Amino acid sequence: MKVDLKTHGWDELERALNELPKHTTRKSLVRRILKRAAQIFADRANALAPRGGSGALEESYGVGARLTKRQAGQARREGRADVFMYAGTSDPAGLQQEFGNVNHAAQPHARPAWDETKQQIFDQIRDDMRVEVEKAAARARRKAARLARKS
Repeated sequence: MKVDLKTHGWDELERALNELPKHTTRKSLVRRILKRAAQIFADRANALAPRGGSGALEESYGVGARLTKRQAGQARREGRADVFMYAGTSDPAGLQQEFGNVNHAAQPHARPAWDETKQQIFDQIRDDMRVEVEKAAARARRKAARLARKS
């Protein structure tokens, strides 16, 4: 699936992140922000998922940095990002429900959940990144000031 979005400010954010010392755990900071934002989609997908007798699909959407072997076999990594975060279902029936098959019609829930939440997700990422980078930069300045006083 291809998604086109117009955003701005990411170059400045990337420069600010690159100015931070490596020990500020940039990857864990980004992973934490992405997980929080992706949970918005997972919660909405769970709410929109078709209700079955077992209730497995409607509570199967989650967020994580790893895929199951089955999911990894289906996934294609495009680009060279340092951090990946996945949001989706762990239930193999989710694909059948979303797109249908010869036995039943499609019951889309993941795409409508994405359509409803994508702007909120990107706003959450932008806002959290701004706050976290400012905090990390302030910590780095305080540490530099402490070291300067000691020497």
